[in-house]
Amino acid sequence: MDTVKAKLQDAEEKAGQLFGAVEDSGLISPGQSEKEINTAIFKLAEELFGIKKYWHKRIVRSGVNTLQPYNENPPDLIVQQDDILFLDFGPVFEDWEADFGRTYVLGDDPVKHKLKNDIEMAWHEGKAWFGTKTALTGAEYYQYVTGLAGHYGWTFGGEIAGHLIGQFPHERLDPGNYDLYVHPGNHNDMFAPDANGMKRNWILEIHFVDREKQIGGFFEQLLT
Repeated sequence: MDTVKAKLQDAEEKAGQLFGAVEDSGLISPGQSEKEINTAIFKLAEELFGIKKYWHKRIVRSGVNTLQPYNENPPDLIVQQDDILFLDFGPVFEDWEADFGRTYVLGDDPVKHKLKNDIEMAWHEGKAWFGTKTALTGAEYYQYVTGLAGHYGWTFGGEIAGHLIGQFPHERLDPGNYDLYVHPGNHNDMFAPDANGMKRNWILEIHFVDREKQIGGFFEQLLT
């Protein structure tokens, strides 16, 4: 395994441990605001892993806010009984980035549980399909991933379906340039090397929504 891949996988493994600690801590519970949960997770991450740096804004979204894609900043909500919520955190471990997203369902609502399960299955289906390719544009992959939403009976809720990941800070683009995103505007080969001739590594993110029921779910982790 190459060094970069090993570092990214190690960062992701630690991010998974952090999310496991969050689940065990009972922080995800009714009666708390999204902001309160976010702050508590930040403190827990620092206590357990010494994490103080995040390469993108930390996201906790519940209820109707789960419809909103990354770039939106909806008002702070209180988590309700039988709610659905997701976390999207980008912790930096020793200058290596992780990007991890998971959905949680409080209660027994079968539709919400189906959504949670479907996005995880769709993520693995999307990874398997990507693994059959040796050349693929970001636009082509976006089209495939958004098509999975309809296959599972949902609507795709994200403006992108993934992005570059790497050593902090990874390659950056000017606003409006989507060449390093899984986005309909990226017509570059995802398998092409970076400016230094190194292999690029990618994150795949799945965001499915039901706008009628006003719920959404999110699943994100390392693709390559």
